[in-house]
Amino acid sequence: MPTRNTVQRQIIAEGLRRLANHPTADEVYEAVREEHPGIGRATVYRTLSLLADEGQIGRVRINNGADRFDHRAFEHYHVRCTHCGRVDDVMVPVLDGVDEAAAGASGYRITGHTLQFDGVCPACQACEASSA
Repeated sequence: MPTRNTVQRQIIAEGLRRLANHPTADEVYEAVREEHPGIGRATVYRTLSLLADEGQIGRVRINNGADRFDHRAFEHYHVRCTHCGRVDDVMVPVLDGVDEAAAGASGYRITGHTLQFDGVCPACQACEASSA
């Protein structure tokens, strides 16, 4: 059952949309706090988690790092820069049948999958090239 759409939820969701860069909860908090100084850190963290659980926003789980949040809720993949930590969308077709194949191979009831590419972003590549 979805929770009610409070003003705080709207403010936080809009802050995430404005950032549009796969921010951490702390980055969303800092951005929202600039316009709404009375909002609490715990409120932002809790609300982002609820919005992700409800499927209204995406959650990008980063190995050995803080979760990132995505204003795009549709299924897609991500790439993370191994130098600066930047996270971007990768708009390639979502793999069909992989959940079923994983279920058959493991005996698990698969509830979804994530695919994260790792690499070096264009900005870091440019820095590498200029310092070479």
